[in-house]
Amino acid sequence: MTETPVTRELDQKQIPYELFTHDGPVRSLEQAAAERNQQPEQVVRSLLFRLAQDDFLMVLVAGPQQIDWKQLRRLLGQSRLTMATADELRRVTGYEMGAVAPFGLPAPLRILVDQSVLDQAEISLGSGVRGTAVMMKTADLLTALGNDVEIVGL
Repeated sequence: MTETPVTRELDQKQIPYELFTHDGPVRSLEQAAAERNQQPEQVVRSLLFRLAQDDFLMVLVAGPQQIDWKQLRRLLGQSRLTMATADELRRVTGYEMGAVAPFGLPAPLRILVDQSVLDQAEISLGSGVRGTAVMMKTADLLTALGNDVEIVGL
């Protein structure tokens, strides 16, 4: 495989990356990191939250890092939010769980990047296709996300 929805957008923006293909199914964050020759903290998870009926937000967080829900609600001025369901995830991003990324989305989406992501010089994230990942420098991730990205501490 040489192209995914994510790599198409990165190519269009002329952002350097490497496409990594796993030999078999990925069953854990630790397995993904080991096969990519990375630490778990270098694997970025793209989490989709539902704020209201058709209002969603993506948060990028490093590997095993947990989101402080209270802090996220406070930051967003929301008293309630939930993780998107698998169906909502597919509808909003076009991706299956385990392949989600902030690129190649069918419609613009507000994206927050947790400070934990910036602690790594190189990261990997979903490519839009299960079993593959995009590996890139963190600085290139931020360049690709552009000026609209918000860096937060969760």
